Amino acid sequence: MWRTRAAAACVICRSLANSSYGIKRKSALQNLHLVSRSIHHPYYPSSKFQRPPLRISIKLFSSLNRLPLRKTKLLNVKHGYQFHRNFWLARLASRLLKVRYLILGSAVGGGYTAKKTYDQWKDMMPDLNEYKWIVPDFVWELDEHIDFEKLIKALPDADDLAKLLPDFDKIGESFTSLKGFFSPGSPGETAFRATDQGYDNDKQFKKISDKEKIDQLQEELLRTQLKYQRMLERLEKENKELRKLVLQRDDKGIHQRKLKKSLIDMYSEVLDILSDYDASYNTQDHLPRVVVVGDQSAGKTSVLEMIAQARIFPRGSGEMMTRSPVKVTLSEGPHHVALFKDSSREFDLTKEEDLAALRNEIEIRMRNSVKEGCTVSTETISLSVKGPGLQRMVLVDLPGVISTVTSGMAPDTKETIFSISKAYMQNPNAIILCIQDGSVDAERSIVTDLVSQMDPQGKRTIFVLTKVDLAEKNVASPSRIQQIIEGKLFPMKALGYFAVVTGKGNSSESIESIKEYEEEFFQNSKLLKTCMLKAHQVTTKNLSLAVSDCFWKMVRESVEQQADAFKATRFNLETEWKNNYPRLRELDRNELFEKAKNEILDEVISLTQVTPKHWEEILQKTLWERVSTHVIENIYLPAAQTMNSGTFNTTVDIKLKQWTDKQLPNKAVEVAWETLQEEFSRFMTEPKGKEHDDIFDKLKQAVKEESIKRHKWNERAEDSLRVIQHNALEDRSISDKQQWDAAIHFMEETLQSRLKDTESVIEDMVGPDWKKRWLYWIGRTKEQNIRNETKNELEKLIKCSEEHAAYLANDEVTTVRKNLEARGVTVDPCLIKDTWHQIYRRYFLKTALNHCNLCRRGFYYYQRHFVDSELECNDIVLFWRIQRMLAITANTLRQQLTNTEVRRLEKNVKEVLEDFAEDNEKKVKLLTGKRVQLAEDLKKVREIQEKLEAFIEALHQEK
Repeated sequence: MWRTRAAAACVICRSLANSSYGIKRKSALQNLHLVSRSIHHPYYPSSKFQRPPLRISIKLFSSLNRLPLRKTKLLNVKHGYQFHRNFWLARLASRLLKVRYLILGSAVGGGYTAKKTYDQWKDMMPDLNEYKWIVPDFVWELDEHIDFEKLIKALPDADDLAKLLPDFDKIGESFTSLKGFFSPGSPGETAFRATDQGYDNDKQFKKISDKEKIDQLQEELLRTQLKYQRMLERLEKENKELRKLVLQRDDKGIHQRKLKKSLIDMYSEVLDILSDYDASYNTQDHLPRVVVVGDQSAGKTSVLEMIAQARIFPRGSGEMMTRSPVKVTLSEGPHHVALFKDSSREFDLTKEEDLAALRNEIEIRMRNSVKEGCTVSTETISLSVKGPGLQRMVLVDLPGVISTVTSGMAPDTKETIFSISKAYMQNPNAIILCIQDGSVDAERSIVTDLVSQMDPQGKRTIFVLTKVDLAEKNVASPSRIQQIIEGKLFPMKALGYFAVVTGKGNSSESIESIKEYEEEFFQNSKLLKTCMLKAHQVTTKNLSLAVSDCFWKMVRESVEQQADAFKATRFNLETEWKNNYPRLRELDRNELFEKAKNEILDEVISLTQVTPKHWEEILQKTLWERVSTHVIENIYLPAAQTMNSGTFNTTVDIKLKQWTDKQLPNKAVEVAWETLQEEFSRFMTEPKGKEHDDIFDKLKQAVKEESIKRHKWNERAEDSLRVIQHNALEDRSISDKQQWDAAIHFMEETLQSRLKDTESVIEDMVGPDWKKRWLYWIGRTKEQNIRNETKNELEKLIKCSEEHAAYLANDEVTTVRKNLEARGVTVDPCLIKDTWHQIYRRYFLKTALNHCNLCRRGFYYYQRHFVDSELECNDIVLFWRIQRMLAITANTLRQQLTNTEVRRLEKNVKEVLEDFAEDNEKKVKLLTGKRVQLAEDLKKVREIQEKLEAFIEALHQEK
């Protein structure tokens, strides 16, 4: 391309140097192009360039460097003549040159401006090194992928930019040199066209290469985007707690993040653990907290709300609303929020809908904590309230003290409230905030006597008189209020006395309106104007400051002593564990439950490792034990009484069809379910040798029972099983001699088992034989003698008629009875029939066994359908059909077990374990013993001691 342009420049130079230009015709100056007018008319308003002199020195320029190649001789230009022009080519060239320089100037100027702006912004940016923790880590990694220093160095300097600006004088001279270049047919025109074509090709090549670069940049951008997307997904979980870690903004920026919990939060956690700890080792909870006590409807909840600066408690008119202790932890924070100890939901106390939801949640928790038949509960509800300007302390709101149990209350409500209040106030380091209603007579107060009993010296009691506005209106003598505040009216003593106003009695009042009303009242009150009350003794704000100061003073005085007590308790517990369980780990109840859970799941998984052969053997054996009696008594024996094989087969088919339609599938599913239970129980109760821990036995038994209770067999199993069993029993074709022999063996085992049972029954009926009587000196009873004589008579009857029917006729019963009476034996006809049933049964079974031996060689006749043979072995075919049905049923049940039911049982076990894991009462009930309790106590004491030490360390650092 550059060679083509260089050649074109040489042709232009030759044409300018060797050609003389003349004017063949005149043209109006107004018709010329702007560039032409500026060249040929120096006074034209749009002209920017001077007219060249008559004798000029033509300079040849190269398109590569704009430098003159050589000087030519002066040309004589005659006046009155103009150069020959081609106007459209001149306009095209001027526009092309103008567009190029505009683009170049814009690019250079824009780059310089961008660099200068960047430098200015960089100088203006503040140092954000201290706030790097706010920005995700991947932002700081960008400099590893982008070199900003190289980018700055790549930008041109101011001097270079000045050099790149166009030389307008040389541009004018070049226009003068090019005025005859575009003549039609000149060599310059041909060269220009070749140059323009080469430029177009070069421009197309640039477009293609630029497109490739854009594609590459897009691919790199996509890879980088995917990389940082994964990083952002990882950081999303870490930044969920960002709002809790950033404090309130100020004028200068953002406060640094507090990595450690506040003192009051650490202290509240210790109190929560202590409330759950069973002091089995005489370690009392002596850590300070503010206990709010008062008569019912005295306004103690309102005082607590004023201190918390939010209407957070449920309210009622004259009824008991506080039904359980509520521990409120107050701390300072950027946002006014509340949350429960066991919940992550934050209630925005600046929004009325969140306040209503919080009050409703507290009321629900109170009602749920109250057991059936009770009115109040000892279970503590833990709540944290954070907000700007709140005093740090821990308060416990107790149920109001009552004097009379009203209808709807439990009979022991009064005693329960007293016991709860005494339990909290007997702590020697507890601050008692005694609330007294100023609008009622002081003599009606109950709480003052209770507080006097728990703190006679008043070293940790703060007395608060509420509803002072009503008291000032109703009390005839204002000096009575002064006596109360000075501690002269009540026998109780206190550290300080305060008078407050908690509103006008309207539950919809906001905290701000109550504050304004309280301040306005005390500013205009006669109690302050007449100096009956001092300024520091009024308003809830002063009360809150005083309680907070007293609280932290007692905390600093008692916390180290309490930590030492728990340290000693920990030593005692660890020593006891080492002496009693030297080789066992200290696993608490939750850890033991997880260990037992893993063992149980392993045992359930072991069910899937049972071999199919084992399943089928157990199922087939158990199923036959369940149905054998029905097969023998209701199918085989009735059919065997028929006279020919056709009737036998018809009877068998009818009874098998009835049995398959109604009883057999249900019985098979029951057998499979019981088999699964037995195998599951076997794995659960199987001893594990030395690793077996009997502490899990109760838990495993409960899990097994609950899982079996929840498990239900697939309802469609019976339908599919019915079809399979029906098809199996329809088949009568025995394919080989091995199956024939197996059927005979199966029939013989069954009949021998029945014969043995029958002979045992007969022996019990007739008594021992002569051998046992002689060896063991055992005699027969009178009834046994009668039955023995009856047996002998019936055996004679069978010998006389071997083809006798299964039942005795009435005349045969009469004959037997008369024969026995002739020998002096009186017998009842019913006894004869009962004895005959067993005697004939034994005779039938023996005959059937003999028939089995004859049928061992009957497979050949079976294949010929017993044609030309007196031997009939239809009973062998029946038992083969039963045996085959049992095998197919066992195989089908095994598939249902391994493919479906074992997995469903495993799912049930997991659900039961998850339910037990969430039920602490269940775990306490199932995991018991001294070892468990000792590990629990040791864990609690260690946790309390560690948190106390961390709190003490933070307390010292704050000083």
